[in-house]
Amino acid sequence: MHAVVSLDGFIADDDDGVGPLFDWYFNGDRPLDHMGMSLSQASYDYTRPMWDSIGATIMGRHLFDLTNGWEAKAPAGEHLVVVSHRPKPAGWHPEADVPFFENVPDAVADASRRAGTGVVALCAGDVGGQALAAGLVDEVAMDVVPVVFGSGKRYFGPVDGQHLLDDPHAVIQGNRVLHLRYRVRKG
Repeated sequence: MHAVVSLDGFIADDDDGVGPLFDWYFNGDRPLDHMGMSLSQASYDYTRPMWDSIGATIMGRHLFDLTNGWEAKAPAGEHLVVVSHRPKPAGWHPEADVPFFENVPDAVADASRRAGTGVVALCAGDVGGQALAAGLVDEVAMDVVPVVFGSGKRYFGPVDGQHLLDDPHAVIQGNRVLHLRYRVRKG
């Protein structure tokens, strides 16, 4: 499970704006991708291997609608899977093999098959929170940006209950971002 997050736990404001959350993707001199992202050296050394390990990405319908499904190409990984109670929009990239599933467990199973030996990346938010609650998340990755939103879309969505994570096994300071990775305690 991964996303960029404010200090107070939000992945977007109430109007789905990301404000300065993504600034760190463009404040360095190491090109990351074809979209013009250029990171600091520390962020690049952390992000490049993580992105290269991804085989499939799972996103929810809300993010799909906001980004037009990244035009059928996830920023990292070869495969994209969508969780939605609504069908794929008619005529949306008919050439793309982007399946829609009505529940998180089925999406995770399909993404795992598609990813092969690669990592399945779950976008944070409602779908990520559902996966965490269902015990389907092994690791939580947060790119924490020094901004306080006060309200907005929560990193874990409306997840109920308490979920324990181990101490962070990655703590990397970038330029205007702190990269953290935690393993999720099981059982």
